[in-house]
Amino acid sequence: MKLLLKIVVIALVVGGLAYGAREYYFRGRAGAGNALAFRTAELKRGDLVATISATGTVEPEEVIDVGAQVAGQILKFGIDPNGKSVDYGSPVEIGTILAEIDPSLYQSDVDQATATLEQSKASLARAQADLGQMKARFDQSTRDWNRAQKLGPSDALSQTDYDAYEAAYEIAKANVGVGEASVVQADKGVAQAQATLSRVVRNLGYTTIKSPVKGVIIDRRVNIGQTVVSSLNAPSLFLIAKDLTKMQVWASVNEADIGSIRAGQPVTFTVDAFPGRTFEGTVGKVRLNATMTQNVVTYTVEILTDNSDGALLPYLTANVTFNVAKRENAMLVPNAALRWSPSSPDLISPEGRRSPAAGDGAGAPGAMAGGGERRRHSSSDSPTTNPTGSNDAPKHAVRAGTIWVTDGDLAKPIRVRTGLSDGSNTEVMSQDLKEGMSVIIGEAGSAGAGADESKNPFAPQMPRGSRRGM
Repeated sequence: MKLLLKIVVIALVVGGLAYGAREYYFRGRAGAGNALAFRTAELKRGDLVATISATGTVEPEEVIDVGAQVAGQILKFGIDPNGKSVDYGSPVEIGTILAEIDPSLYQSDVDQATATLEQSKASLARAQADLGQMKARFDQSTRDWNRAQKLGPSDALSQTDYDAYEAAYEIAKANVGVGEASVVQADKGVAQAQATLSRVVRNLGYTTIKSPVKGVIIDRRVNIGQTVVSSLNAPSLFLIAKDLTKMQVWASVNEADIGSIRAGQPVTFTVDAFPGRTFEGTVGKVRLNATMTQNVVTYTVEILTDNSDGALLPYLTANVTFNVAKRENAMLVPNAALRWSPSSPDLISPEGRRSPAAGDGAGAPGAMAGGGERRRHSSSDSPTTNPTGSNDAPKHAVRAGTIWVTDGDLAKPIRVRTGLSDGSNTEVMSQDLKEGMSVIIGEAGSAGAGADESKNPFAPQMPRGSRRGM
């Protein structure tokens, strides 16, 4: 009897210890341990700006490519208004001599054309003089023929003389016509010689390269002694920026984002030459001639910016940020909060289990977050927007999502509508949200895998079901 009693007592003790160990394990895991298991962030209000990022190049607003219209050897460069030889960065005025090409061949053409013109003028003068003689002979033959007609063939005038006067008259008349034609021909010869002279004089003038505009030389592409050859295309000698106080940035924007770009849109950009400094500009226009590279379609957007201080240099690489939309005093949560969901139902509070959002909490929040947290700082992403946006911004679609807040030591889901995102924080809207709430962004301790997910969404993830056995 005593032995049986001892066995019963031992069994009760062992059972009590087992039950106590079980309760301690599960209550500790779902209760006090969760005070250190959750990583949280405070729900707060603030301003949010959705942006699109792109890369571009700083370009002068207007560039003039100065070429050569004649061939020859570069003899020397001109002198700029500062008294220095024309070179990179030289300021130039309209008509400033940039370079001179060897003019010897073109000068000889001018001399030859001048001589030809003088010869043509002499030929015209001779033709006019010959015409005068022919008209005098015609007048004489006309008078002789008139007298012969009065006398007629008779004893006073033989038939032979009569015919001779008539023939002389006709010949003189024809010679006047020939003389007049010769004068016209000589006159046209003078005009042709004059045109030839004008052409060779102009070619001679082309040997002196002059600036057509006021600006700054940003590129010199020839050296003294170099021979330029002008055939079908004029060779480029100098590149002149007309006005460096006004610059442009040519940015390549992905086709997925081009719908959010509009004229007059504010833009900020930085250049590596001036770290820490942000430049401002506005969108001028979107070029319609899209380019495709490896099946990626991009459009060139022209951004206008002021460069009165001359800090921006041509062809600097610019990191451009387009301000797509802005929210003021919006409720903001870290994007990690939209990705997180409990690894075990034991982490959900009793009130949270009764919430309609709890049915989506095990797997849906992370999926829903993909829409609400879409990155706006990448030029390859589409804009996420909100119908409450301002009139000058695109209208954005609202997406549903779920965030988890602390309920004691456990988690409780709240369904929200997500709006703009700047890549770090996302605008959320719900009547159940209050400023200062603790929003869960990850797990720590035994739920270390969940914490890693919140830090790096691209890291390999373990299936949800496997965590419950860990």
